[in-house]
Amino acid sequence: MCPRCKDTRVSRLKDYARYECVGCEYQFTVTSGTIFHDSHLALPVWFIATLLLCEAKKGMSAHQLRRTIWGEHKGSYKTAWYLFHRIRRAMAAAERPMLDGTVEMDETYVGGVKKGFGVKIAKEAKEVVIGLRQRGGDVRFFHAEDAKRGTLAKYIRENLSEDVDVLITDEFPAYRNAVGSVKHETVNHRSGEYVRLGTDIHTNTVESAFSLLKRGIMGTWHKISAKHLPAYLAEMEFRFNRRGRSDLFLDTLRHMVTSDPLTFENLTA
Repeated sequence: MCPRCKDTRVSRLKDYARYECVGCEYQFTVTSGTIFHDSHLALPVWFIATLLLCEAKKGMSAHQLRRTIWGEHKGSYKTAWYLFHRIRRAMAAAERPMLDGTVEMDETYVGGVKKGFGVKIAKEAKEVVIGLRQRGGDVRFFHAEDAKRGTLAKYIRENLSEDVDVLITDEFPAYRNAVGSVKHETVNHRSGEYVRLGTDIHTNTVESAFSLLKRGIMGTWHKISAKHLPAYLAEMEFRFNRRGRSDLFLDTLRHMVTSDPLTFENLTA
């Protein structure tokens, strides 16, 4: 199909690996308009990188990709880094259905620590990540400006369906006024309560997702800038929500084919 006028009357040029639209005479390749457009890398390299990223439970660094594909002293770190970020862009474009049933919500802080400062300032030096996880379902990660009531209310409003049964959080005061009309239960971590006695009220499942994220940051990527943090969150979320699917690799490729191209200039702007 012609990517310009959507005409299906397309012919293949004899001497070039291109197609031509009979209607508007636009010439294009099979990768035109996809994430692979204008890439100097062979498609098998793309497929290998995608498979490696899908199968790495705690993620894979660009340095590791470079060593795996090109060898210890060959290849470019920038090429590997850019390649991974284009795959992450496709992952970020995946649909996010509303969460329902029992949903857990928590916040965590990632990033470096300013040595020599108090606990409050050290926490402010980190980046806020909000997590929502449906019991037996999907997880959502968000890079937030803060963890104030208005910010939390925004993520609750945009991600919880009207069919949600209960939202479970810790005792953080901002949640009280952020939940609105949603049924709200809490566990008091400060008093050592992690599961309310005799109930299933806890935030352990969202915290387990946070644990996997932090192992990726500390053990794989080592250092993530605030600017690119949403891309890594999208990767972790995409892979986590499809961890039981046998077609994870093919599903990732489907999103890559339909995703908008990401130029290096836009990535580094």
